[in-house]
Amino acid sequence: MPQLVAPLPIIFSAICIHTLLTDTTPYPYPLIILILISISELMGDDNLKQESDMEGDLQRTRSLRLSRRGDRSNQIPAKGDITVWETGTLALTNKLCLFVGDADVDVSLFSPGRVSQDYPMKIVWKKGFIRLVLVTMDFKAMCNRDSKVYTMLDTMGLVSKDSKPHRCPIPVSNNPDRIDIPTGRTPNEIVKNLSYVMEDEFPSNGAQSSPLFGGHPSWKQREESFKLKSNMKVHCGFIQGGGAEMELADIKYVKKCKFVVASGIFDGYDLPHEPSHISFSSRKLFCFLMVVDEVSLKFMRENGTVKEDSSGGKWVGIWRIILLKDPPYDEPRRNGKVPKILTHRLFPEAQYSIWIDGKMELIVDPLLILERYLWRGKHTFAIAQHKHHRSIYEEADANKRRKRYARPLIDLHMKIYYYEGMKPWSSNKKTISDVPEGAIIIREHTSMSNLFSCLWFNEVHLFTPRDQLSFGYVAYRLGESFKYFMFPNCEYNSLFVLHPHTREHSSPIEWVKDLSKLKNSSLRESRGGLGLFTPYPGDLHSVVLPNVTRTSKAG
Repeated sequence: MPQLVAPLPIIFSAICIHTLLTDTTPYPYPLIILILISISELMGDDNLKQESDMEGDLQRTRSLRLSRRGDRSNQIPAKGDITVWETGTLALTNKLCLFVGDADVDVSLFSPGRVSQDYPMKIVWKKGFIRLVLVTMDFKAMCNRDSKVYTMLDTMGLVSKDSKPHRCPIPVSNNPDRIDIPTGRTPNEIVKNLSYVMEDEFPSNGAQSSPLFGGHPSWKQREESFKLKSNMKVHCGFIQGGGAEMELADIKYVKKCKFVVASGIFDGYDLPHEPSHISFSSRKLFCFLMVVDEVSLKFMRENGTVKEDSSGGKWVGIWRIILLKDPPYDEPRRNGKVPKILTHRLFPEAQYSIWIDGKMELIVDPLLILERYLWRGKHTFAIAQHKHHRSIYEEADANKRRKRYARPLIDLHMKIYYYEGMKPWSSNKKTISDVPEGAIIIREHTSMSNLFSCLWFNEVHLFTPRDQLSFGYVAYRLGESFKYFMFPNCEYNSLFVLHPHTREHSSPIEWVKDLSKLKNSSLRESRGGLGLFTPYPGDLHSVVLPNVTRTSKAG
C-alpha cells in the first residue's frame, strides 16, 4: 500500500470526530469509539503484515510441533495477542472483542499468517475504510434531532437535558392549588351570537344524495363566513345525518364538564397515555375525555384495560373514553380533526379546553397551563409556533416531500389561498408565524374563539386534512379581530412526552403525484375535500405559487 494513502483514514476520522464533538447530537461518544477502533483496524493491518513476516519461521516451527502432537485444532492465542475474525475486525483477546461483519461468518480464530494469505492488505484496508464511512454516516443520521431514533431516545429519557435546547422552562406558577380561577366568561365584543347550520343543502346538480358531516357550503357561503357580524350562522360540522354521533351515556356525562382536557385516537394508531403531575385540584375540576372510533376502542380492549362503570361509561385510567360512532370521513386523519378543532361542538358546556394529540403524554398540570397561556395574558386562544416553518407554503412543500397527502391537491389548496391574497410569511407581518404546532390547543370557548374553530374546520373539510396549512389562512382572513397567543416552540416541547404511534399511518392518496389519477378513482375521498373538485370561481391556472426556500433541513 502506498505510504501517502495510510494517513487518509486518520484525516477523515479527525474531521468526523470534530464534527461530532461540536454538533448537538445526543450521544456522539459511542460513534467516536467506533471510529477509533476502525482506525486501529486500518493501521493495525500494516503492523499485522509486518508481524506475519517476522514470525513466519516461528509459525512454521509451531505448526510442525503441533502436527507431531496431533493437536493442531486446539491452538489458543496467548493473552493480549491480536487475533482476527474472518470479517477482518481486530480484537484483543481477554481485553476487547468486537464483531462487525456478515451474520453468517465463521467465527473461528486465525493466526496472522493465515490472515495475510486470505486477506491481502488492499482488500482489508478497503473494507475497513468503507465500514468507517458507513458507520459514521449511519450514526450521524440516527442522532439527528429530527430523526425517529432521536425521538425514541428522548422519549425513553436517554438524552441528557444539556443536549436538548429545543425544550425550555415554562414560567408556570408553583402551586396549582393557589391559582385564582376567573369567574364568569370573557365578554363577546364582536360576535355576540353564533349559531350553526344543522341541515345540509345539496348542490343543484344532485351529485351527492346523502348529507355530509361538514355540509356542502358554497363558495359564496364560505366567503360570507369571513365577514364578521354581531349575529352569525356558519357551517361547523355535525350536520344531521352526517355521522360522528356520541352514545347517550357519554352525552349525559360531558354535560357536566366545564373544564376539559381532550384527546383523540382514530384507526388504532395509539393507546391512551396517562397524564402525570396532575394535582388533586385538577383531578376534581377537569374532565379528561379521549375521543375514539370503534376500531381504536377494539384495539384498546385487546391491548389494554378498558373498564366500565355502573352507568356504562368506559375508562382507561383517568381518561373517559368517548366513542364516536359512524366516522364522518374516509380518511382517519380527517376524522381526527373533529374532536381536535370542534372541541366546543362535542362538549358544548365546556368553558375551557386543552387539546393534546393522542400520541402525547401530558406532563404539566392543566390548571398551570390555563394560567400560563390564557389567564395571565388575558388570552382566549393559545397555540405553539411551529418548530421549523413560518410560511404555509414552506409547510406545504414539506408535506409534499413527506407524502402527507396527494401532491397535486396540496398545490391546488395553496393556489386557492395565494389567489385569495395569502402571502408567504415575512418579518413585515404582524404575526409571529403563520404555521402552528397543532398538537396542543388551549382555548376559552368564547364566540370569537368558537367562530375561528368553525372556520378552521370548514377549510379542513373543503380542502386537504393538513390543518397546519389552513390555520394561518383563517387567521389572515379574520385579521386583528381574532387575537391569539402563539407561544415559543421550546415551551410546547416541555408540556408533554411524545410516544411513537403503534404503527405508521399510510394512505394510498398520499402517494398520488398526478391529478388525473384521482378522477373517477377510488383513491379520491368521497366525503371530504370536495372543494378541491368543485369548480372554483376564479382563474387558478394563471396562479404561480411563490418559490419556497427551506429554512430548515428537517422541514
